[in-house]
Amino acid sequence: MATLYLSIGTNLGNRQSNMETALALIGQKVGTVKAVSGVMETEPWGFKSANKFLNLAVQVNTDLEPMQALLITQGIERQIGRTAKTSVDGYKDRIIDIDLLMYDDLVLDTPDLTIPHKLMHKRRFVLEPLAEIAPQAEHPVLHKTIRQLADEME
Repeated sequence: MATLYLSIGTNLGNRQSNMETALALIGQKVGTVKAVSGVMETEPWGFKSANKFLNLAVQVNTDLEPMQALLITQGIERQIGRTAKTSVDGYKDRIIDIDLLMYDDLVLDTPDLTIPHKLMHKRRFVLEPLAEIAPQAEHPVLHKTIRQLADEME
């Protein structure tokens, strides 16, 4: 059983319902949801939009391999209504976004999946919720705890 940390974000439609649906589907298809952070409302990151995001972090115990988890979470995004990932034009509004942040202490860098998430240490909307549920988890590349990384954002 692996410990998988996910980040969920939404800034379109009924944001609260989008998150609840994503959490329920993660519990059904990915593994046992062990912890869920509080919801954080944030401005868009990397692009301009009038729509604020709701963000949270999730800890899941899973039997899935990382690529299986990626494919299943992408399927959940499509099921909720997401039609495209980030475009060549950059980030844009989205009904749901599920990112794999960390998978145990695995370090993986493939064309399809990078673990730990390559930008997580630069995103307050990822670090703050993650620090709420896993402050002592260690980033396997930077060798700092999530709490340390979040504190460095200030």
